[in-house]
Parts: sequence; C-alpha cells; structure tokens
Amino acid sequence: MHYTESTIKNLPRVQRLNLINSITGIKPGNLIGTKSNAGVSNLAIISSVVHLGSNPPYIGFILRPSMVDRRDTYENILENCFYTINHIPSNFVEQAHYTSAKFDKETSEFEQCKFTEEYLSDFPAPFVKESGLKIGLKHLESIPISINNTMMIVGKVLYIDVDSKALSPEGYLDLDLLDSAGIGGLNTYYKLKKIKQFPYARVAELPKFSK
Repeated sequence: MHYTESTIKNLPRVQRLNLINSITGIKPGNLIGTKSNAGVSNLAIISSVVHLGSNPPYIGFILRPSMVDRRDTYENILENCFYTINHIPSNFVEQAHYTSAKFDKETSEFEQCKFTEEYLSDFPAPFVKESGLKIGLKHLESIPISINNTMMIVGKVLYIDVDSKALSPEGYLDLDLLDSAGIGGLNTYYKLKKIKQFPYARVAELPKFSK
C-alpha cells in the first residue's frame, strides 16, 4: 500500500488519525501526575515524552492546550510548576488508558482509575505508586508549536525513583525488567522486550556485517 500527500489528505478523518499516529512505531507510555492549587490530583496518559538533555537533565512532552476544552494537566503545571512522569506497568494499561476520559475538574483520575497517589521526598506533585519508574520535574518552559497549535512542555528532572532490579551499575535501565508498557497509535499497548545491548558505537570497532 502506498500513500501520497494527496491520498493521505483525502483519507477519512479517523483512518488518517489512526494511520499517522501509528507510523512512528511504539512510543513511551507514561502517566503525568499533577495537583491543582485547590488540592485536586490529576493523572493523564501521555505518549510523547522525549529526552532533551542529560546535564542539566531536561525532559519534554507535547500537549495540545485548548481555548475551548479544559486541560487540567497544563493548567496544574502552570499553577504550581511541579509534575511527575511515571512509566505505565504492563498490567495497568487498561486503567492508564481510561485516564484520558473527560472527568470533571473536581474528580481525580487516581481515584477513578484505581491508581495510588504517592508523595516522595517532599516532592509536591503526586507519583503513581504502582509505577516502576517515577520522575519528579519542575516546569521551565512552554514552547508553542504554531503549525498545529501544540505545546512542548520542558521540565528539569529533580527526582528519580526506580526499582533497583532494573538498574545497572552503569546507570542503564532495563525496560523489560521494569515491565513498562509502550503505546502504538492512540489505543494499542505493547510489552517491551529487551533484544540486545551494544557498546558505544566507534568506527574503529565496526563489526563485519553481512547482507
């Protein structure tokens, strides 16, 4: 099957949505934890988390703020600057998926989707207790992407909590052992399996490949 610019444009809306969301492959599955100044916790599934730098440690993710629809995650981050990113355990993908439902502002997705709020080391935003890897961040910058009215949210990593069984002495994480889930498209979930690990790539150490 071949798609040109014109055939992509003329696809039925839902088919185009599903196709374009799927072609990037498996994306990281994460839950963003925030809390409003009124004390209501919020949990939202995100598949756009990306590494931006290690020193200082910066992480970004994409949101679509709206002038019409309420966006509790973004509003909470703007209110108090702090938020968490939590890997989704593979046995919690159904609960994680339904955090995307449009609950009332006064309703916590933690409660409705049966996740446990956890507060660690006096960090002000809620972590997901069930997650094998939890990251606490402070919001530094919101970068507007004008071509499609989205926003990259950039935060500095202030805190990491990770299951020690999945952490190597060199600092590598084994996502297989963490049992973290990945997301394909908008609503398909995958287990992540470690295939192999290689050393830092150097030209002088290039293996002899065969076709």
